[in-house]
Amino acid sequence: MVTATLHTLETAPEAAKPRLEEAIKTYGMVPNLYAVMAESPSLLEGYFQLHRLAEASGFSPEERTVVWLTINVANQCHYCVPAHTMIAQAEKIDTAIIDALRDETPLPSDRLEALRSFALAIRETHGHPSEAATARFIKAGYDNKAMMDLLVIYAQKILSNFTNSLFDTPLDAPFQVFAWEPATE
Repeated sequence: MVTATLHTLETAPEAAKPRLEEAIKTYGMVPNLYAVMAESPSLLEGYFQLHRLAEASGFSPEERTVVWLTINVANQCHYCVPAHTMIAQAEKIDTAIIDALRDETPLPSDRLEALRSFALAIRETHGHPSEAATARFIKAGYDNKAMMDLLVIYAQKILSNFTNSLFDTPLDAPFQVFAWEPATE
């Protein structure tokens, strides 16, 4: 594990400061993920842009939550699972959906379960899902655009999940109530 600097607005590279200022305006603080990412303004900018694109995708807030939390849990991200739990609650996502995603139990909707399964298939097969996995996704009412939008969210999660894994990003105080650990087998 490598130790990373938790940058502040004062210590961050100049190119990262606009994004940290944006975070302060939005959240009243610099989340530790952004503080770590600030070391690489390119990484921070990429994450912000992918987040905007994810929110502009064809997915509803509920569907974005399914993809975000599915990938976060699969990648065992100690930071993003609590962060996205808080975001999901703020967006008034049904707690049964949030809990099922965090606990890796069946979702209350076949359509959302097909979305979760396809997101996992993309992750587990490195972008080579089986015909059966793809057919289930299509049968649930998703299309080629949804597959592509899922890739945008997956790319965003690679940036954050891997940053948190590499640098053991400390969990921010507001997220601690949603702390999460992977299920043990």
